[in-house]
Amino acid sequence: MKRVFGCLLILTGLVACGVLPSCKKDNPANGGGDTPGGDKQEEVATAARNLERAITLTDAAMKNYFNEADGFAMYRYYNPYNGTHQNNEYGSVWMYTSAIEAVNAVLKGLDIDKAKGNATLYTAHHDRYVQLLDKLVDRLDYYSGTFSLTSFTQTRNWTVYGVNRGKSKGSASVGGRDNVYDDQQWLVRELIEAYHLTGKAEYLRKAEYLTEYVLDGWDCTVKGGKERGGIPWGPGYYSKHSCSNGPMVSPLVWLSEAYQGKGDQATWRYIDLSDGHTRKAEQMPKSDYYLMFARKVYAFQKDNLMMKDGSHVYADNLNGPSIGGDIQYETVDGERYRRPADLNDFNGPAISYNSGTMLSGAADLYRVTGDNTYLEDLQALDVDSFRAFAKLGQQKAGYYSYAIDGFNNWFNGVLLRGYVDAFPFDGAASAPIDSFQKNLDYAWDNYLNENMLPPSLLVGWNTDRSRNNVEGMFVFAFAAEYAVMSRYLNK
Repeated sequence: MKRVFGCLLILTGLVACGVLPSCKKDNPANGGGDTPGGDKQEEVATAARNLERAITLTDAAMKNYFNEADGFAMYRYYNPYNGTHQNNEYGSVWMYTSAIEAVNAVLKGLDIDKAKGNATLYTAHHDRYVQLLDKLVDRLDYYSGTFSLTSFTQTRNWTVYGVNRGKSKGSASVGGRDNVYDDQQWLVRELIEAYHLTGKAEYLRKAEYLTEYVLDGWDCTVKGGKERGGIPWGPGYYSKHSCSNGPMVSPLVWLSEAYQGKGDQATWRYIDLSDGHTRKAEQMPKSDYYLMFARKVYAFQKDNLMMKDGSHVYADNLNGPSIGGDIQYETVDGERYRRPADLNDFNGPAISYNSGTMLSGAADLYRVTGDNTYLEDLQALDVDSFRAFAKLGQQKAGYYSYAIDGFNNWFNGVLLRGYVDAFPFDGAASAPIDSFQKNLDYAWDNYLNENMLPPSLLVGWNTDRSRNNVEGMFVFAFAAEYAVMSRYLNK
C-alpha cells in the first residue's frame, strides 16, 4: 500500500542536440551502432558485473530479511550495523513482492547473459533462483484471503492478497480496505514475468485470476454517454490513483501477446452505453480483451492524471467529496451494484514510479500496435521525467540525485525500468539510465556494508549506527536495478 511522499526536482539544458544521446548518429534508436558508452567489451564486462552485484544484494537481503522459522516471513527493517530487525515488524505484501521482483530480474539477467555466451553465472545460480522463486510464490499465500465483493457489474467471491500477512496461508484479512488493486497489479506483473522465465502454467493462471479481479474494479459506469473509467485504489476506496492504473498497462499487453493467434475467450463485463445502466457480458478473444483494456487504462491515466503544468509526468490521484466515507450502492433492474462517484479533486505531487509505469506501458503499446501516439508520449516523458526527478550536483558534483524520502528508493527503480523499456525506441533514455548506474556504483565502491547499500547512495550511512534501519524492499530494489541495467547493456 503506497503513501504519497514529496519529490523533487529540476533539471535543465537537456534538449539541445548533442546533449541527448538520441542525437547521436550511432544510437540504436536512430538505426544502428552500439549503445551509448562506446566500447562494447567494456559494456559486456559491466553487464556481467552488474548481474553479480544484483545476486550479491539479493542473497544478502534474503539472509537478512526473511524468517524461516515463521513460514518464510519477510521482516520490514534490518540494521546491518547491529543485526537487528526494528520492532520485528513484517513487511506488507507490496514489500514482499519486491523480493519476487529482484529474483525475477536476476533470472532474466541470467538468461540473457547465457544467450550472449556467458554461462558461468547461469550455471552457478539459475537453478537455485528458480527454486527460490517457487518458494516465494508459495509463501505468498500467507497474505491471501477470501471475501465477497459487489463491484460495478457483479457480486462475487474472490481470493486475493491483503495488505498485511496472516498467521497461516489463506487467513489474511482482505475485505474492505484490507486489499488494494495496485498490490494485485504488481503481483500480476511479477507472476507473468515468472511464467516467461520458467514456463510454469500455474504462474500464468494466478496472474490471470488477479487480472480478472483488477479489471472487475474498472469503473464502467456511464456519464455523458462515456465510461467514467479508471480503477480505484482498492475496492474500499473512491479515489483513482496513478498507482492503481499505470502498473496494469504492461501486464495487459503481455497477456494479449500470450494469447495472440489462440482461441481462448474472456468474459467482458460492461454497462450498455446506450441506456447507461444495463449490465452486459460477452465473450471475446483474450488477445483482443487484454489489449483493449491496456489501451483503456493507459488512456484513462493520460487523460486524467497527467500533471496540469504542461509537463508529461503523472500526479498521484483523483479524489472527490465522497472520499473518506463508505462505498455506496444502488439497485438496477433488481440487482445491487457499486454506485459511482464523480471525482473532481486533482492531487499531486508527481511521483517517479507513476511516470515509470507509463513509460513502460507506452513502450509496450507502441511495440505491439505501432501507434505513433505512444511513441510521442514516450519521447516526451523520457525528457520531462528526467527533468522532474533528477537534480545534478545536489549531493555530489557530477551525479544526479533522486528523492529518497518515504518509499522513493523503490519508486525510482520503477522509473529506471521504464527508461530501459523505452530505450529501444528512444535513445534519450540512456542519460537517466547512466545516472542510475553511476549512483549505484558510487555507493557500492564507498558504502557497501554486509553486502547492503544505504538508502542514500550518494551520502552513505547515518553516523548514528542505531539509525541505519533499512527497508528490505530498498535492498531488493537496488538489486533489481543492477539486474535491469545488466539486461540493458547486454541487449
